[in-house]
Amino acid sequence: MKKIYMKKDAQSILVFTLIVLIMINTFAVVYTFVYLQNLERNYSFVRKPIFEIKQAQKPKEINLTGEHVVEIFVPAVDNEGRGSMVKIRVEAQPGHGRTLVNVDNLLFWVDTQHSIRVAKKVAEQITGIDTSSVDLIYTVESNASVVEGPSAGAAITIATIAALENKTISKNVTITGTINLDGSIGPVGSVIEKAEVAKEYEFNLFLVPLGQGTTVYYEPHVTCEKYGMVDFCTTEYKPKRIDVGNQTGIKVIEVGSIEEALKYFLQ
Repeated sequence: MKKIYMKKDAQSILVFTLIVLIMINTFAVVYTFVYLQNLERNYSFVRKPIFEIKQAQKPKEINLTGEHVVEIFVPAVDNEGRGSMVKIRVEAQPGHGRTLVNVDNLLFWVDTQHSIRVAKKVAEQITGIDTSSVDLIYTVESNASVVEGPSAGAAITIATIAALENKTISKNVTITGTINLDGSIGPVGSVIEKAEVAKEYEFNLFLVPLGQGTTVYYEPHVTCEKYGMVDFCTTEYKPKRIDVGNQTGIKVIEVGSIEEALKYFLQ
């Protein structure tokens, strides 16, 4: 009989212990759930990217009664390194949120298509306009067979903004620069060649990305020494910093974002 009672006591203790452990675990789960809910409620904004917070406000609706057309001229470099002037035309008209491209006499690169997609997104962010009821039609015209695409990104963005807001852009200003999703303007190549084209087409102001108002040119220096009947010559390339504006005769201003560039373009 004594053994039976001891066995029952052990079972009772085991059951009691299990009940206590279950209660503790349940309390811990409930407490953790409530704590996380409060934490998420108080600090949920931390998990949202800045871009999402800025877009939280209701987008503006655009009421187009006809076409809004903007043309912008952009200096570029063709596939042989020669300067060329490109005309970009952006039309905003009532539609279904489509992005349409019309290319005339130009090999249309994939990177140019990417620049247009980014330009449209940046234009929507800056203007706050909902383009779901707007068709944007892009026409690129150039005498060159191939034109570097990304460097027109900033110009495409400016023209898109002007078309959406039905504004006129200055005909005396041109720009080169890539476009990033945050609205910043990225670096490009062949700035001097593009500045020369802008000067040739009588633009008064040429906007370039930050840090590209000057460029480094490696100037060759040849030294020769005579050894007997033979001349031995070596070429050393020394860096020379060139001011693009002084070199080409056109006023050059560096800009870091589309917002900065718009101050010079919009009238």
